[in-house]
Amino acid sequence: MLTHRVEPGHKVHLGDIDPGDTRGVERADAEARLSALNAELTDLQEVHYAAGHNAILIVLQGLDTAGKDGTIKHVMAQFNPAGCRVETFKVPTPEEQAHDFLWRCHRVTPAQGTITIFNRSHYEDVLVVRVHKLAPKATWEKRYAHINNFEHLLVDSGTIVLKFFLYISRDEQRRRLIAREQDTDKAWKLSVSDWSEHALYEQYIEAYEDALSRCSTEHAPWYIVPADHKWLRNLAVAQTIVDVMDPYRRVWREELEQLGRERLAAAKAAGRA
Repeated sequence: MLTHRVEPGHKVHLGDIDPGDTRGVERADAEARLSALNAELTDLQEVHYAAGHNAILIVLQGLDTAGKDGTIKHVMAQFNPAGCRVETFKVPTPEEQAHDFLWRCHRVTPAQGTITIFNRSHYEDVLVVRVHKLAPKATWEKRYAHINNFEHLLVDSGTIVLKFFLYISRDEQRRRLIAREQDTDKAWKLSVSDWSEHALYEQYIEAYEDALSRCSTEHAPWYIVPADHKWLRNLAVAQTIVDVMDPYRRVWREELEQLGRERLAAAKAAGRA
């Protein structure tokens, strides 16, 4: 497996995982495999959308420059936008702050037959909020249980939940920040907080270790993706999505066949076939 699946109850120590690990894959091979997986993703989404059964929620989390946007561009671009959308979570608006912390996420979860990608997510409320002390520990400490219950509700309602932590090293994050400053085409991504956030790398890693450990469950496991190499990151995410979706393909096709029989029968009864 190209990702590290966090088993329920397992205490995560990110220092034990190499974010530069290529999992024994060469870049040329990874690009060829990704091309084949892209075709699989397109087919799986088409069947899923047509069947209109199950919703799929893909959560992307990672430190700044980890490649959330790049993953969406190179992996999720294979999905037909008619059945897929991206939701990006930034600083909460006044309306969002007036509700519970899960409100802004719950209201945009996917409907059956559709895929929603969270670019950042409800986990920001146990990450940024914790690191920047935006709420007391007594507040954010309770949120791990709320998150687990929220995700359990989604799964019980037929949603397939995939959660990816794009894990980059401190050195690689620094290199990418410098590269942004030197590339005029990427300068729009710069923020005045980039380097101050980089200085908090270790605090974020500690917060992620707790979130990954406490919120990886059988129904909604976390997948840690070594992300120092973008080509390995893309392959790992694509392969995991295919592996999770593929077992549903038979059920979705059976539902499509049944739907086809019903519509043919209706057409015949109406004298149209």
